Amino acid sequence: MRNDFAIFILTHGRANNVITLKSMEQAGYDGRYYLIVDNEDDQVDIYRQNFGVDKVIVFDKEEVLRKIDTGDNFHKKGVILYARNACFDIAKELGLKYFLELDDDYTCFSYRFIDPVLNILKEIYSKQLNRIINMMIYFLESTGALTVALAQNGDFIGGIGSRWEKGILRKAMNSFFCKTENRVNFVGTLNEDVNMYTSYGLRGNLIMSITLFSLHQLQTQTNKGGMTDAYHDDGTYVKSFYSILYSPSCVKVAFMNTANKRIHHKVSWEHCAPKIIRQEYKKVMSHA
Repeated sequence: MRNDFAIFILTHGRANNVITLKSMEQAGYDGRYYLIVDNEDDQVDIYRQNFGVDKVIVFDKEEVLRKIDTGDNFHKKGVILYARNACFDIAKELGLKYFLELDDDYTCFSYRFIDPVLNILKEIYSKQLNRIINMMIYFLESTGALTVALAQNGDFIGGIGSRWEKGILRKAMNSFFCKTENRVNFVGTLNEDVNMYTSYGLRGNLIMSITLFSLHQLQTQTNKGGMTDAYHDDGTYVKSFYSILYSPSCVKVAFMNTANKRIHHKVSWEHCAPKIIRQEYKKVMSHA
């Protein structure tokens, strides 16, 4: 695994339950990694005891707060927004060229493909995470994207014929492959990933998820620690409105199509991602 890259596992209150680290090892990852913990986590010492002082990097939440936009004056600090932004400074201090931000509750990494015989969507758990990472970094560089991500389980709803078959989705959530010199500013106390990719998308930045590879995450609000308390306090209704605040021209709230309906954000990609117009439609202005 290349030495100018590291995985950052963003974690809080789960010193004895960092599921992602086990999943990385099972997927064959043998490169650099660090657990990113905030200085207000009362389990900092347990993290250091469990994983080693050299593997645990502690950042100052108040210091990060002075540099970011939370989108409110609630001063809620039990959210991942602070860690997301702190990673760029940490990567620079470590001399890294690239890094990958991961949450702490991923159960596995996998490949997605269509079985040519059965004509169904299938999945194979990956044992070559190093190779996936190198391909994602190559994709990040070759496309000039601001950040790229692995797909999530929900992206494959609908199976064959659904949007994932395009290979690329114009969004990035949960996992973020980043180039240290190309800083990404995450904003908003909640829904910071959606806030990021919609607001940057409106400005013409390229942000994508690759559907060839995916990650499995525990169901939201089922795992103690992390963002669970914040979601319990506000729910998806308040969470969704942060994205409307930052991108009102392309985000609205709507009911999710699930058995138990709940409010969630909905992005209109027709109004979010700029279009590339074919050269044949170019109008030349003549000057007298």
